[in-house]
Parts: sequence; C-alpha cells; structure tokens
Amino acid sequence: MKADIHPDYHSIKVVMTDGTEYFTRSTYGKDGDTLQLDIDPKTHPAWTGGSAQLTDRGGRLSRFNKRFANFGITGK
Repeated sequence: MKADIHPDYHSIKVVMTDGTEYFTRSTYGKDGDTLQLDIDPKTHPAWTGGSAQLTDRGGRLSRFNKRFANFGITGK
C-alpha cells in the first residue's frame, strides 16, 4: 500500500436517538469526537416497518389489484 494516502481511522462515540451510546472506529471527525444520530435503526421506517399506512387513490395499487384480481390474491 502507498503511504500517507489513507484517512485517519480512530475511535468515536456514537449516540443513538434514544440516548444509548457505543464506541466504534471511524474516519468521522477526530479521535474522541461524538456523532449524534438523528435517524437510526430504532426509529427509521426502513428498519421498523413504519407506522404509516399504505394509501392509494386509484393509482398503481388499485390498477395492480384490478389487473390480477382473477388470480385469487386479495388486496388486504
């Protein structure tokens, strides 16, 4: 490997949205810095499944259900 081309890799503290924290190694900031998360796996809908309901107003979901209604698959 070439010398002096890689970023500094050091320890930082990561604080989750609920206040829990852990230490990890990263290239973020300086040694000992704190990374405060706004979105994390405990709160983001991609990981939690989301509380939002799927709403459709005659769009893609309705067209799909209408097109494949004869296959015996229900929309709910």
